[in-house]
Amino acid sequence: MKPEDYSMTAQPHKPWHAPLFDTLVALKAACPVSFHVPGHKYGQSIANHSDTPIAALQSLTSVMNIDVTELSVTDDLHAPSGVIEEAQCLAAAAFGAEQTFFLVGGSTAGNLAMLLAVCEPDDLIIVQRNAHKSVLNGLKLAGARAVFLMPEREAETGLDVVPSLELVEQALQQYPEAKAIFLTNPSYYGLHVNLGPYANLIHRYGKLLLVDEAHGAHYGLHPAFPQSAIQAGADAVVQSTHKTLQALTMGAMLHLQGERINRQAIVEALRMIQSSSPSYPIMASLDITRAMIETRGHEMFERGLEAADAFRRWVNEQDGYRIAEAAADGVKIDPLRISLCDATGKLTGFDLQKKLEAFGCYTELADSTYAVLIFGMEASSTDVDRLQQALLVIQKEVSEEEAIHARYSGTHHSTMQSRLSAPVKFSRFGVKSSSGRGIERIRLEEAEGRYSAEAVIPYPPGIPLLYEGELISSEVIRVIKQLVADGARCQGAVDQTMRTIAVSAER
Repeated sequence: MKPEDYSMTAQPHKPWHAPLFDTLVALKAACPVSFHVPGHKYGQSIANHSDTPIAALQSLTSVMNIDVTELSVTDDLHAPSGVIEEAQCLAAAAFGAEQTFFLVGGSTAGNLAMLLAVCEPDDLIIVQRNAHKSVLNGLKLAGARAVFLMPEREAETGLDVVPSLELVEQALQQYPEAKAIFLTNPSYYGLHVNLGPYANLIHRYGKLLLVDEAHGAHYGLHPAFPQSAIQAGADAVVQSTHKTLQALTMGAMLHLQGERINRQAIVEALRMIQSSSPSYPIMASLDITRAMIETRGHEMFERGLEAADAFRRWVNEQDGYRIAEAAADGVKIDPLRISLCDATGKLTGFDLQKKLEAFGCYTELADSTYAVLIFGMEASSTDVDRLQQALLVIQKEVSEEEAIHARYSGTHHSTMQSRLSAPVKFSRFGVKSSSGRGIERIRLEEAEGRYSAEAVIPYPPGIPLLYEGELISSEVIRVIKQLVADGARCQGAVDQTMRTIAVSAER
């Protein structure tokens, strides 16, 4: 299917058809006797005990009713030939791909599979620097080398988007042996750039375009949303169906198109990294999501879009808050995702997140500037009213503290490293000192000019500030200290306080 032919959601109210889910429901209705895994036996292990809390019965048994294993009627995710194969084919048509794989390990599984399928040990791949930590792990598993490209900074918001076309072409010319370009679009903050020109450029050089579109599973499904990476011409695209659509957590999809990608290598990689006992409820939720897209079409998103738009209008009438709005040509922001900050400079995003939680309003993430709110499809006017009332109270309670200036936002990498890095070698066993003197732990303030022996990954969003094997600069040290002072948690590093960091013995 060509992107221009993609019109699945323009035809709502199609008859409901979810082959995998329907099969699971029919199986349960037949009252089967289970002599197979899983051990809960369609929920009987809970229901047959009188002392089981009612909440457990209500919450778990409905899921357990369709939690089965690979039977003759339920197909096999790793060698589909029945209802799972049909469900995946229907998903490919719905999302405009040529082939789609269900993922039960989130977009993490898709990112790992793409890298393992494309990279042999010591192969080189060009990667957008602010990639998710799963990309780092994929590089380790593959034993690949990576050249990192700095993202561009959008001037109005101060947030990052994909690297410029010029930088991508520079990398392609400087490293002709690279197997692929790996981009992340949209960002965790919802900033999006049309990848059509990138696909054209990368394909002109005979390379693959791999895209982590985890936060854009809904893209291309409504006129208000940006174009999806598959529509833009990418070879392989991962989407977290659970993040912005209806699937259960860990439910995601990997979409492929074109002849450049080795599809059998993808199949083999997924067999290696995904469970041999995949969750049928998760797969069924992916099937249901696709069926709802076809059944409801654009209508499915109207409520959330109206709620997010109403909140934006309300914030624009307030003096105390500001929303990130992109101004650069070609940069769009997901209308269902709002990055909110305190306009007075008295509260960091971490502060705002903590204060909102006291009112029962939980945000997706926070950094030193923004708290990110995902409205999704079903945010209601009642939800918005509660959020607005909480923000009014917070604004009133904020003390007359000295304003905070020059705060660092979690995705700003542009001033910390070179725009085009030297190749970095990744290994499952981490950094080793070439002199054999091993690794030492020193104070963070003393680490300038040393090579990091551990990654520093503020989470969320899980985007590494520092990779293993990278040279540590004074700017990186400053940013890490600022983030920790503001309340960020850093994964990858042993010392969560970041007072110390592991470095290789050589300078």
